[in-house]
Amino acid sequence: MWDPDAYLRFADERSRPFFDLLARVPATDPATVVDLGCGPGTLTLHLRQRWPAATIHGLDSSPEMIAAARAQPNASAVRFAVGDVRDWHPTPDVGVVIANAVLQWVAGHEALLARWADELPAGATLAFQVPGNFDAPSHVAVREVAGLPAWRDRLAGALRGMDAVLSAVGYAELLARHGLAIDAWETIYLHELTADGDDHPVVRWMDGTALRPVRSALDDAEFAAFRAELNPRLAAAYPVHNGRVWFPFRRIFVVARR
Repeated sequence: MWDPDAYLRFADERSRPFFDLLARVPATDPATVVDLGCGPGTLTLHLRQRWPAATIHGLDSSPEMIAAARAQPNASAVRFAVGDVRDWHPTPDVGVVIANAVLQWVAGHEALLARWADELPAGATLAFQVPGNFDAPSHVAVREVAGLPAWRDRLAGALRGMDAVLSAVGYAELLARHGLAIDAWETIYLHELTADGDDHPVVRWMDGTALRPVRSALDDAEFAAFRAELNPRLAAAYPVHNGRVWFPFRRIFVVARR
């Protein structure tokens, strides 16, 4: 179960990779644009500004996220729907497919990308970005706490490991084998997070994404205990100086065209 409010707590930081990805999409007048894993729809609505004549679709597996998307001002400009990206197939009118920070949640998404690549109509563009920080101290700390006796059994298999995503080269090679022209790169964003509460700011960041599987598996008291164990580990990895934390976040980008 996703919490749109927690996800949007760092909306500015989370939106920048979307716009950096969108800036490299070459399409000028696609008939249909699809945003897979659209979340609360705040970014999807910007696709209408980029391509005012296109039909825009937003798809997400979370009913909570789609409810939040449909509640956005001007939401009628986008056709929002609940659906699993694994079941989606491009139609002949699709010109742009965006998958912003969603594929890391899909086990075996390499096969899904290969299928999409084969099904894309000529001239269509597939653009996606995924976090590339599964070896970062933040994720290492979460996996360490999840491996403690108190939570080991409850959280077995719930968290993604260091192999959750490919490298930029890995994605480029995969999609090039399926005949797509590739534009791929990596960026490390340095987020300035404010320490203004009891929890470490990186814990509050991860509440919106990486800690969702933990929250889903534990009750309120257990989740509070998990966070209490996680907080000092993140404080050691990301020290607070002058009321702020510098949080490096690596992301991997691919724009591939049929």
